[in-house]
Amino acid sequence: MEEALDALDARLLLLLTDVPRLGVLECARRLGVARGTVQARLDRLTERGILDGFPPALDLAAMGYGLTAFAVLEIAQGRRAEVAEALAAIDEVCEVHATTGQGDLFVRMVARSNDDLQRVIDEVVGVPDVRRTSTSIALSTPVPPRVRPLLERTAQDSN
Repeated sequence: MEEALDALDARLLLLLTDVPRLGVLECARRLGVARGTVQARLDRLTERGILDGFPPALDLAAMGYGLTAFAVLEIAQGRRAEVAEALAAIDEVCEVHATTGQGDLFVRMVARSNDDLQRVIDEVVGVPDVRRTSTSIALSTPVPPRVRPLLERTAQDSN
């Protein structure tokens, strides 16, 4: 069983969430620990798969993809890997989750306009072994993807 994050791990991850390009030495200074401690923590967090890089936060709407939609897909039994691979080949498909319940896959996709969304949906529906879809357009994102509250709780719990 993997060990849980401790307060220093959480504080380090919060710092890198706020300032992703911060160097190891500056992280150490701000956290009040040795540079070697920060480097060892980063290495361990990377090894455990908790930290997998520092991609920039991108605003898809500002990039021209102002529509976000979610689709629940019902697929042929035993074809999840093949369908997921085909979905990954559609540029506007941002993420796919295998789920329980009504559908088999939950897909987040983006588009430039309603007409463009129709094109994307047609591509998704055209994937072999997709049996049925139900699509909803996101009107707003009142709570964007986040991990900060979990990190803050972990940082506080250990104090």
